[in-house]
Amino acid sequence: MNLILTVAMAITLATCVVILLRFGQSRLKGEEPQVLTTFMAILFTSGLDVGLIMFPLTEFPVYEAEEEYSFTNALAIEFGFWGFLIWAFYFLTTFYFCAVEPKLKLFELWPIRWINNLTIIATCAFTGFLFLSYLPTYIDGISDLARYGLVALVVLIAVCSSTDIRYVKWLSVGSTVLFFGLIALVWTISGLSTTEWLTTSSNLGGYFANLPKFIAPLTDYHAFYLFWWFAWSIMIGQFVARFVGGWKVWHLLIALLVIPSLPIALWFCVLFFVHSEGLVLSSQIRFVMVTVGVIFVINSLDSLTRLYSENLNLTVPKLGLNRYIVTHWLLLFGLILLYQLTPLKIEWIGLVVIGLYGCIYTLVFRRRADLLSSG
Repeated sequence: MNLILTVAMAITLATCVVILLRFGQSRLKGEEPQVLTTFMAILFTSGLDVGLIMFPLTEFPVYEAEEEYSFTNALAIEFGFWGFLIWAFYFLTTFYFCAVEPKLKLFELWPIRWINNLTIIATCAFTGFLFLSYLPTYIDGISDLARYGLVALVVLIAVCSSTDIRYVKWLSVGSTVLFFGLIALVWTISGLSTTEWLTTSSNLGGYFANLPKFIAPLTDYHAFYLFWWFAWSIMIGQFVARFVGGWKVWHLLIALLVIPSLPIALWFCVLFFVHSEGLVLSSQIRFVMVTVGVIFVINSLDSLTRLYSENLNLTVPKLGLNRYIVTHWLLLFGLILLYQLTPLKIEWIGLVVIGLYGCIYTLVFRRRADLLSSG
């Protein structure tokens, strides 16, 4: 699987370069264009979840201990798993759904349409399943009743939020503001000075100095992350493409690579300082972290629910508000419970999406004359 992943990574990044060289000055505009700040908030919160908040403190020691990561420091490794280059996935798919799909309508072909929507539903529910599975590590001593109840509530809020695109926008912007507030809170509590932050952040240079190493999986755990990004890439691109506000292609690429990476880098630097100094965050701070992480999960689930419900015409106008909420809540929470009885892995979903990429590449090549003739 790692060979498939490496080839897929190389082709994806090469395609981004070709798009930039060929269409860099072209402008992209979605159906519901938004200002850049709103667009980035929707993208940032839809494409990330609670792992961004909670994983680094548990992963830094692993990266420091394992030989495979010894070529650089743990902060650079963590940033490489979450930042900069991998956001090119979202650039590629956002470009496709803005510039190519309206002309070729490949996602209206029934095999691609159904595979895509089944993948969205599976990934949406799998996100909830991972949240359910990791909750005991986020909240010490949480009971099973509280764990299942919290997940059921998160899914319900996400489904309710998905009923109106305005709620998705407001929640995305609000949770982005909360994330920056969380960074400021932990920064203050840790006593991090400006000089110490500059020293800590210099470790990020280890990522850029070793950028080519992050294209191929370093370990099976790194492969898990890459498959996760692939699994999300088409659905997030399809969702956020509608909000693109008429920007040049090269502007969009720079924005996607840089803007989400800045708060990620800032957050990881603060947490790396906490880790390096051996500081212990209080239960109150961890509660705030979990709360922000839960909102991120809601953001992810409401975006994906909104997307597949529109694709399958299972919308509020079609079903009515109450039936919509009950139908999607039962579907997602039911799948979350069923996943406990299956060996499903995100790697499998990632492979399906890579296969979908292959189909799209083939169809685009075969119908390139139609694409060129349509301008």
